[in-house]
Amino acid sequence: MHDHMLDKWTHDHVFLGEEHARNERRTFLVVGITIAMMIAEIIGGTLFGSMALLADGWHMSTHAAAIGIAACAYRYARSHAHDPRFSFGTGKLGELAAFTSAVVLAMVALGIAYESVLRITSPQPIAYAEAIGIAVLGLLVNLACAWLLRDDHSHHHDHDHDGKAHAHHGDNNLRAAYVHVLADAATSVLAIVALLLARSFGWVWVDPLVGLIGAGVIASWSIGLMRDSGAVLIDVVPKGDQASAIRKRLEIAGDRVSDLHVWQIGPGHQSAIVTIVTDDPQPAAFYKARLAGLRSLSHVTIEVAHCRHSDGECGA
Repeated sequence: MHDHMLDKWTHDHVFLGEEHARNERRTFLVVGITIAMMIAEIIGGTLFGSMALLADGWHMSTHAAAIGIAACAYRYARSHAHDPRFSFGTGKLGELAAFTSAVVLAMVALGIAYESVLRITSPQPIAYAEAIGIAVLGLLVNLACAWLLRDDHSHHHDHDHDGKAHAHHGDNNLRAAYVHVLADAATSVLAIVALLLARSFGWVWVDPLVGLIGAGVIASWSIGLMRDSGAVLIDVVPKGDQASAIRKRLEIAGDRVSDLHVWQIGPGHQSAIVTIVTDDPQPAAFYKARLAGLRSLSHVTIEVAHCRHSDGECGA
């Protein structure tokens, strides 16, 4: 058989998210904005002798690095989408980047908590006007970046031919970048509130206390992101009723599913390996046709085992 005769039986393994190109462009734009803000704060803090400005600049560098990881993951996944070395494509590279970003986010939370404890035990004088100005500027920049990184499809649902709703499986890489920006924005909001209270009522202890609260919130986001991206990396069965929907469509006319594996191979893409036991075996394409229309099911492998009920023997 000539190789060209196999064309209709072969397929690619590109399992990138629907908005991959858009997310890549916007993530790189946010990296640029974050780096520009970081450089401005570090130079400004150095020139004007402001420790607050300098500290915030270096703090932003950690977020720039983490969001940069997300951007590079998008670029690498796209440029290597057709690389045969990746058995199921590069769709899960974003999950690896998201997990890495979550670890960085956890380190940021620990750093904020440590700094807050130091300030509780050894209060430092605060230049309120300057600190509030920095926090407001940082908040505006982060709100703009959050708008760029919003996921318009994160809560959308689709319906299969059975009328059941299936949630989109979000892009955890985009979510990681978004959470970094959101964490910075939340830190700015909390800082503004704390600084205003401290300046108005002399409650210097409010600033580090709010810092501890912010660290706790950021840590919880980090843990959630680690859990969700880690689940994809180790092939945990995706949330939802995809497995039961597959069984429902295949287990008809006496056919039974004896083995079923479902896992995520990219944002909005799932793969399944199914073994069907039947006394009336059909070609694999016959069973794949039963699964047509199931949202997110992008790659299916079917194995058919012949079971002869008449003589009590089962054979492949």
